[in-house]
Amino acid sequence: MEEVMTVGDASARFRSISSTSSIIPSNVPLLSAFFAFALAQFLKLFTTWYKEKRWDSRRLVASGGMPSSHSATVTALAAAIGLQEGLGGSAFAIALVLACVVMYDASGVRLHAGRQAELLNQIVCELPPEHPVSSVRPLRDSLGHTPLQVLAGSILGCIVAFLMRTS
Repeated sequence: MEEVMTVGDASARFRSISSTSSIIPSNVPLLSAFFAFALAQFLKLFTTWYKEKRWDSRRLVASGGMPSSHSATVTALAAAIGLQEGLGGSAFAIALVLACVVMYDASGVRLHAGRQAELLNQIVCELPPEHPVSSVRPLRDSLGHTPLQVLAGSILGCIVAFLMRTS
């Protein structure tokens, strides 16, 4: 037996498809995550200036530094989902696990990879100029975050999610 689509069914389907395009502007968890990321990256300009007494616009797109934009992003996402749908849902569980993995990685693996890069750069700088590796471009050493930077990012993410929910 074949299904027959009525005009009412087609109209309802069209409305649901056309309303999907308006979901993104009203998706509070998604907007919270994007805003937390952008705000954390913007704040890095000021924390770099405070620490190094110089403005560095590259911090707007660079990884590492205070606060962790990765932590801010995933925490804002998890917190916004928790505030919107409750803490018992599957979406919150997935977001929370994702946030924990990202923050663990930022303060563990990526932090140590950055420290290794710093040490390798120092070794390469001490090589004689005729050594084949002495002219290699330095490795990026600002990859990970200290636990304080991760904590600051996660607090920022929670604040952004809370403010986005109430606005």
